[in-house]
Order: sequence, then structure tokens, then C-alpha cells
Amino acid sequence: MKQLPNILTLGNLFCGALAIIYILHAPQYIAEFNGHDYAVTNPAPVYWASGLVVLAAIFDFLDGLAARLLKLGSPFGKELDSLADMVTFGVVPGMIFFRLLRSAYMQMPDVFDVSYVNLAPALLVPCFAAFRLAKFNLDTRQSENFIGVPTPAVGLLVASFPLIMLYNPYNLAHYLQNIWLLYIMIAVLCYLMVAEMPMLSMKFRNFNPTQNWPRFLLLILAILAIPVLKFATVPFVFVVYVLLSVAARPATTAK
Repeated sequence: MKQLPNILTLGNLFCGALAIIYILHAPQYIAEFNGHDYAVTNPAPVYWASGLVVLAAIFDFLDGLAARLLKLGSPFGKELDSLADMVTFGVVPGMIFFRLLRSAYMQMPDVFDVSYVNLAPALLVPCFAAFRLAKFNLDTRQSENFIGVPTPAVGLLVASFPLIMLYNPYNLAHYLQNIWLLYIMIAVLCYLMVAEMPMLSMKFRNFNPTQNWPRFLLLILAILAIPVLKFATVPFVFVVYVLLSVAARPATTAK
């Protein structure tokens, strides 16, 4: 039982590593273009990676819950949790952005001239996630709420993009093929992870409506949005979460 929280954390890491395999595993075939043969990479089922990120988020929630209920919290568990989050909610979103950028450039007439330099901004996501996680482990102000958007929130947001591409609610897939919009999202998410902005924690210390109105409002809006927006609910909830955090200005206290 002493290792239960760590086992759950490793479940998070396992899902993240498997998600990377799904993102990278893409069969190639030969296609002819202007009289020349080219090796074309077939899109892999990236949406399976999205499901694995959701499963990893469940493990991430359960490991903290188990540690609190069993009173097994430790510095080792905290560091292990950050290492797992780095893979699942840092590297995996970066790889998804990489695939989205690559897919977007495939729509361009000069697709064969596109350099990996054009795709490299996607790798800023894991870099900023690592910075945020290292900062979180040392920052005693984040015992009640967060400073900067937590990496699991970013990971779940980006993981929703392949599912939006697959089911295309309200033709939103069109916007995820816009190169400049993808660059803007990468920049905004990287900034939000390390910004000195107090952000809400969704942990309920009590059920007092006065103290928890932003959390209750976010949950209600999420439930109401699911039947209307479907997978687009995730970006909607993320935006509302940021706006509510700015409006509520949650307090951050030292341990």
C-alpha cells in the first residue's frame, strides 16, 4: 500500500509514453508528384494518444488522492509525479502540435520545401512545461492554488485537438489547419504555464458556495457545454478557467 500512489503515478507515465508511440507510429508509402516519387507519411491515429492523455489525467488525479487518504505524501512522490507529468502533459502536447503543424504545412503548395525549423516551435511546449514543473516543486506559494496554468490543463487542452479534427464539430478542424493560429496557441500556452498569474485549483477544501463559486460555475458550464460543443467543450472550459481565475484572483499562500 505504501507504493500505491507511486504505482498510479507510473500509470500516468506509462500512458504518456504509449501516447508518444501512437503519435510517432505513422506508416509511409510512395506517391508520385510532378513525375517524381516521394515518401509520404500517412497520418497515424493520433486520437488514440488523446484518449491515453485522458487516462493519464485520471491516474494523475488518483495518485494525489491516494497519497492524501493514506497519508503517504513524500518528496519522492512529488518528484516522480513531476517527471511523469513532464512526459504526459509536456512532451505529448508538443508532439501533437508537431503533427498538427506538419499536417497544416501539407496543405501548402511548397510542402516539400518546408524545413523542420518551421515545426520546431512545437517543441517549446515541453520546454516551458519542464520550466513550470521545476518551478512548482520549489514554489511554496502554490499550496492552495496555482501560479500559472498547470501542465495537466495544457495537456488535456492539446489532447482534445486530434478529437476535434476527427469529429469536426462546427467545422473547427479548419482552424486547426491554420499555421499561424497554431503558432499563436503555442506561444500563449507557453506563456500561461510560466506567467505569474494566480490560477484556481479545482480542489474543494469545503463546499461553501461563497468561497467556491468559480469552481461550481466552471463545473456547471462544462456540464451544459458537453451536449452542445462535444469535444470542443475542452477548449471552451480551458478559456473559461483562465477567465474565472483572472476574475476571482485566487489567493496564494505559503505552506
